[in-house]
Amino acid sequence: MGYHHISVGDVSPTPDRPSTQRSIDAAASLERLGANVYEADPGEPLPLAYHVHDEQEEVFYVLSGTLHVETPERTYEVEADEVFVVEPGSPQRAYNPESATEPVRVFAVGAPAGDDVHAYDPEP
Repeated sequence: MGYHHISVGDVSPTPDRPSTQRSIDAAASLERLGANVYEADPGEPLPLAYHVHDEQEEVFYVLSGTLHVETPERTYEVEADEVFVVEPGSPQRAYNPESATEPVRVFAVGAPAGDDVHAYDPEP
């Protein structure tokens, strides 16, 4: 058996990211699940650009602020205490727009963990 009790504030931010990313999966040595807490100031994207996953399902739970998620069809506004789910093969770009008046804080989970991400160009 294995258990981990982690204080998010004790997890060092991942270096070289456009917003603050705290990798919970790395702190707990998880292998099959990606879990991160993101904090993005106005004008900052969550760490990946417009992208798509082959197999990974993603769940974004907004803790505070409003997360914007751009898709080929529209841009969603996800408020605090709301969840946005992205199925495999569905392009998206999550960000906090420059017009925002506060940071956005998000708990994001993806499974299976892995490197199945590809850049997505909305201009074919």
